[in-house]
Amino acid sequence: VQLQASGGGLVQAGGSLRLSCARSGRTYSRYLMGWFRQAPGKEREFVAAITAGGGRTYYADSVKGRFTISRDNANNTVYLQMNSLKPEDTAVYYCAAGLDTLDMRLAFRDSRYYDYWGQGTQVTVSS
Repeated sequence: VQLQASGGGLVQAGGSLRLSCARSGRTYSRYLMGWFRQAPGKEREFVAAITAGGGRTYYADSVKGRFTISRDNANNTVYLQMNSLKPEDTAVYYCAAGLDTLDMRLAFRDSRYYDYWGQGTQVTVSS
């Protein structure tokens, strides 16, 4: 399983970006997908997740109402639409995949439960 994240860049505060995460493999639709981020000097933190079928989404409180996670299983891609960006959103953003099980749905905020990770894409928000 390989994940390829893209879409990062430099944007002014209040702007928008859309991150994409393309996955290779035939069983993509069985995986819960998550986005995490890591700012310099900080631990990696949960941002958003979406269940295998796309029926449920979860967000960190810090991004709720501004970010939207979605997925296109036909094209093996998950997206993170980020609106109203703030300087504190500056980080390297990573997508991750883990089998969509009951345990995973209870632990989706914990990066240790994900099996596969993309390489990260830098998002920089200027004030």
